[in-house]
Amino acid sequence: MDDATRQLMEGLREAMQAERHGHTFYKTAAMTTQDPRGKEVFEQLAREELEHFEFLAAHYKSMLANQTLAKDVKLVGHAQVDPQSPIFSDQLRERIKDAHFEMSAIAIAVQLELNAINRYRELAAKAAWPEVKRFFEDLANWESSHYKAFLHQQQALQDDYWTASGFSPF
Repeated sequence: MDDATRQLMEGLREAMQAERHGHTFYKTAAMTTQDPRGKEVFEQLAREELEHFEFLAAHYKSMLANQTLAKDVKLVGHAQVDPQSPIFSDQLRERIKDAHFEMSAIAIAVQLELNAINRYRELAAKAAWPEVKRFFEDLANWESSHYKAFLHQQQALQDDYWTASGFSPF
């Protein structure tokens, strides 16, 4: 196995692990949140992370068997998460002082998605093959929509949360 192939295989394994962690986190968040809209969004994201995992696993298996990316596997079923659309319902803002889990989940999600974006971009930059570069760039772009949505929600709720919880820095 040459260095480019080995690097791709390692990148795929690492990405699969990250998607599995994301799936588990979003599934747990969906089961834990009291917010109906948040539950729906976390369930959607858990499904998408599982789809990402399956997509990556198909390519990994193809690389093991044929030393090429799978030709018939595409990223499908991706529901674009609108960064301006709220992840949580309006009721969350009404109980913002007690929304510790939801605010923690948002912060963790922001970091998970940012880590994935950065790693996929790094793998794309190191890729020796143009199709592998494009492959990781597509994954980075996909995760970017999740990141933007969570970051927007975090920014929209943070001041109210800090004020209601009594630890606003101002």
